[in-house]
Amino acid sequence: MSLFSDLFTWWNGSTLSTRLYTQRHGRAIGEDAFGNSYYEDKSGIGPAGRPRRWVIYRGEAEASKVPPEWHGWLHYIVDEPPGHDYQAKSWQKPHVENKTGTPEAYRPAGSILQPGRRRPAAPDYEPWRAE
Repeated sequence: MSLFSDLFTWWNGSTLSTRLYTQRHGRAIGEDAFGNSYYEDKSGIGPAGRPRRWVIYRGEAEASKVPPEWHGWLHYIVDEPPGHDYQAKSWQKPHVENKTGTPEAYRPAGSILQPGRRRPAAPDYEPWRAE
C-alpha cells in the first residue's frame, strides 16, 4: 500500500495509526482461515473492565469476513479464542462473506436483477369498486 492510503483509508486495511497502536498495545491471539489477525490488549484491562479485542483484516475491511468462531471471541461470548482444535457443529455451514452489492449477490426468482424472463403476474385479487 502507498503511504497516502496507509494514512487516510481505513477500508483498504489497517491505517498506520492502527498498526502503531497494535504494535505497542496489542498481543497477537491468532489468525483465521481468511488471513485476518486477532489481537487483545496487553494490559488485560480495557475501558469496560475487560481486555479490548480487535481484528486486523486481510485486504478490504469487511465485518462479514469474521467467521463465527472468532465472532464469538471478539464479542466476549466465549472467553477462549478458537484454536486449531476447533470443530464446527454438524449443522454449521462453512463461512462465506457477505456478497451484497456484488455480481455474486443472491437474487431470488422473479427479481428484476435476475437474468432471464420473469413469469407474468397472475391477477390474484379483484379491485374494489364503489356501487
